[in-house]
Amino acid sequence: MSAPRVVVAGGGLAGIAAALTAADGGAEVVLVERRARLGGLTWSLERNGMWFDNGQHVFLRCCTSYRRFLHRIGAARDVVMQDRLEVPVLSSGGRKDVIRRSMLPAPLHMAGALFGYRHLGTREKLRAARAATALRRLDPGDHFLDSGTFGEWLRRHRQSDAAIDALWDLIALPTLNLPAAEASLALAVKVFRTGLLQEAGAGDIGWANVPLIDLHARRAERALDAAGVEVVLGARVTALERAAPGLSVCTDGRVMEADAVVLSVPPQVASSLAGPGVMGEVERLGRSPIVNVHLVLDRRVTDLPFAAAIGSPVQFLFDRTETSGLSEIDQTRQRQYLAISLSAADAYVGIPSNSLVTLFRDALGDLLPMARSAEVVDALVTREPAATFRAGPGTMTLRPSTSTSIEGLFVSGAWCNTGWPATMEGAVQSGIRAAEHALAFTECQRRPQSAGMALIGEASSRYAWNEATPRPEHEPLTPLPEEAMT
Repeated sequence: MSAPRVVVAGGGLAGIAAALTAADGGAEVVLVERRARLGGLTWSLERNGMWFDNGQHVFLRCCTSYRRFLHRIGAARDVVMQDRLEVPVLSSGGRKDVIRRSMLPAPLHMAGALFGYRHLGTREKLRAARAATALRRLDPGDHFLDSGTFGEWLRRHRQSDAAIDALWDLIALPTLNLPAAEASLALAVKVFRTGLLQEAGAGDIGWANVPLIDLHARRAERALDAAGVEVVLGARVTALERAAPGLSVCTDGRVMEADAVVLSVPPQVASSLAGPGVMGEVERLGRSPIVNVHLVLDRRVTDLPFAAAIGSPVQFLFDRTETSGLSEIDQTRQRQYLAISLSAADAYVGIPSNSLVTLFRDALGDLLPMARSAEVVDALVTREPAATFRAGPGTMTLRPSTSTSIEGLFVSGAWCNTGWPATMEGAVQSGIRAAEHALAFTECQRRPQSAGMALIGEASSRYAWNEATPRPEHEPLTPLPEEAMT
């Protein structure tokens, strides 16, 4: 019996994960990507001998599917991870505080960080502790929670404007790509429970120490080639057609027959290809932008690898001097490249680049006194107007599962209903699930009806690198192999 044929449309993280899972399951796989590269919304550009990432993508220790994905593509040593959560927090005039977890078990691991946090008063700290306790009892799968905003819930739990700005939005903005006032309570509960409140080490932060083009695109291309996946770049899927016994995938210059198809493309594109009614009202998910302002300074102004900021236009800043290659071309090793990351960037996405550079150059000087005398020797602004879906109330019912009503057609992407907001973890999980369902479907088609139907919807355990099936939240995180992470 010949191997099942699976076509994956889209070469972002979801598509790569889907293609590898299908290939590992014995399928003959073709991955089609309209761009000339893999990586989707995680990409890098070269300028003046340096690499600039389009966004500062971080992950948490609890993002086990994404971490196993890195191991699968051979990129585990291209990231660093904190031994324990530590976030420097800057404010006007050069003030610095640190949010650092202790080695105590959850939820006590964050008690010292909260009560030692100088950006909140004593009463605000006590109220925040009570709110965190209440948040820990909520179920992110409760559809009722998706009907209101996180901000409304915080107000009911007596959180002040200062507490929301200095604490809750510090976490909500980068993870939900919306402020608490606009974000779905259900998605906020998922982030805070899974990332901070359930397990002590879950919120430890990891990030790339190579350009994203190396971390995802080039590593994935080699892994896909080794797995026998045919990668077709620069080709756009234009149509899907029924072709007994499967589907035909039409690109600009080729028609491919497939037993199963996984659409790992933006929701609007998936809806258009699938046809009317198949994807429900997925177009209503909306979009939320991310903007990054990249500043190359003539001197070093901070030793922090990254920091958050409050009371400032700056949200997060990252030192990308080593990652970008600046240290190699700057023989004096005096220059520093800082990337300023702005989530929920509706207010900035339409502002001219020169104005943004001026605004954030001045804001940086307010946070880091040494930056006041530094000169900007190069600057760049990158924008992703549709970086994520808009994680507001009501998104739970709009996000589809990875299966569709069309036999043999599956979808994946961070916009699918994984329970996570639009994160790399959610993207990888959705790709794994879609491929597993596609494999189960093709096996079902090849077996007698009574034996085959039981396979549909089952979570596969064949692929040792994935963790597609959600674990109960009380279950300890499965340790990764020692060689998987640095």
